[in-house]
Amino acid sequence: MSAVGDRLQNTARQAALALPGTDHGYPFTQHLDVYKVAGAVFLIVTDDPDEQIITVKCEPERARALVHGYASITSGRYLDKRHWISLGPGPGITERLITDAVEDSYDLAVERLPGRDRPRTR
Repeated sequence: MSAVGDRLQNTARQAALALPGTDHGYPFTQHLDVYKVAGAVFLIVTDDPDEQIITVKCEPERARALVHGYASITSGRYLDKRHWISLGPGPGITERLITDAVEDSYDLAVERLPGRDRPRTR
C-alpha cells in the first residue's frame, strides 16, 4: 500500500525516534522538523500541508536509482542534491521504503561521527 502524505511523515518520524540518540526540533523554520543524531542531521520532515515530503541522506548511486525509479522521489530539496533525496507520497512509496530510507540516512550520519559521539549500535 502506498503511503499518503501524513502517513509518510508519521512513518518517518516514528522510524527516526526509534533510533538511539535521536533528537529533533525546528532550528531553521517552523515548517521544517529536523531530526539529528549527535548534532548530525539525517531527516527533515516538511510540515506544510501543500508539500508533505521528507528529506534524507542517501548514497549517490542509490539516490540516482531511487530518483529514476519513483516519480515522487526527487533530489534533496534543501541540501546537497547528490547526497540527499526527498520523498513525497505516490505510487510505490511504502512504509517499508520510508523506514529503510530513514534508517539508511541515520546510518550514514552515524558513520561520519567521531567514535566518541556515536550512539550505541541499534
